Amino acid sequence: WHIESLLRVVDEVVVVVGYKSDLVVKYLESTGFTSRVKTVKQEKLLGTGNAVLEAVKSLDLDDEVIVSYSDVFLEDWGVFKELSRVEENTIVGVRVPNPSDYGVLVSENSKLRYIVEKPEYPETNVVNAGIYKLKVKDIVENSNVPLSPRGEVELTSIVNNITTKKPVRVYEYSGKWIDVGKPWHILEANKIALMKITSVIKGRVENPVYIKGNVYIDEDAEIKPFSVIEGPVYIGRGAVVGPHAYIRPWSVICQNSKIGFSVEVKESVVMEGVHASHLSYIGDSVICENVNLGAGTILANLRFDEKTVKMLIKSVLEDTGRVKLGCVIGAHAKTGVNVSIMPGVKIGSYSWILPGTVVYRDVPSNTIYPQYSIS
Repeated sequence: WHIESLLRVVDEVVVVVGYKSDLVVKYLESTGFTSRVKTVKQEKLLGTGNAVLEAVKSLDLDDEVIVSYSDVFLEDWGVFKELSRVEENTIVGVRVPNPSDYGVLVSENSKLRYIVEKPEYPETNVVNAGIYKLKVKDIVENSNVPLSPRGEVELTSIVNNITTKKPVRVYEYSGKWIDVGKPWHILEANKIALMKITSVIKGRVENPVYIKGNVYIDEDAEIKPFSVIEGPVYIGRGAVVGPHAYIRPWSVICQNSKIGFSVEVKESVVMEGVHASHLSYIGDSVICENVNLGAGTILANLRFDEKTVKMLIKSVLEDTGRVKLGCVIGAHAKTGVNVSIMPGVKIGSYSWILPGTVVYRDVPSNTIYPQYSIS
């Protein structure tokens, strides 16, 4: 989304890669964007400011850049077009109900005074949306900033430096905006993306199949008989759905995944190469690539008391604010037959959940759960 939208208004896109850079590069190569998209490796992960400095090294000081954090998601990417028209340094702000969780933009007459990170008592509810238009010369000349408590060069510190010498305009974005920082935010961003989907059927749909609403079925996908699909839904290239499958609204089934006999998927993101072949329920969950769900695997998404689901994030139990939330399963994990996973649980990559297990807590990566010995 970021790249496609940016390519409409800029000559070239530079993607700064670091963690798992090989996967990002592989994906970009598969998109056909490579003639106008290049990657720059951030060898040491020294913050957003350092990442931008790496990206602009090959540019002229007179150039201007639009900077977008990769973990923000917008309802309307036309903001890039608006930024392409402005001549002054600009930061995009958005109003949120919980500004203390973000960098707050303190401004006067639409001119930024300073950015303050996660203040206890914010002066305004306008926060940093993670999108900027900046002059390369101003970035470079204002890059000598103190390191953050994490030992990083923050782009917000560079922007604060710029404001002491030149005006920085605040452009207030009024559409839906999500900072994808927690696992359940993926579901919220996915919902925004699916709001604009249109009905397209490129794959093979066998009769009888019931399709309602906006459903995109990509090339080489196969929908087998007696399946029900209620949009908005996206089904990727080479995916197989059915027979007798039920795909409910706000679901994404990525390429080469299989949702088989009597499997129900509700408001979930199922990434590429996932196999859920028999008699399973996937509710309000995120399933990463190449996961295999054994027959009868149930991903529960509702507490008995119908209170909001909590999830453990960096050893802190956080309230997700969602009454319905299933689980997050990392890449290449497997479940045996008749596994039940409770709401808010995370399963790490490459882990195995043994048959008949009820999972109430997080399972780390590369783990067989529960532990057992063969005598």
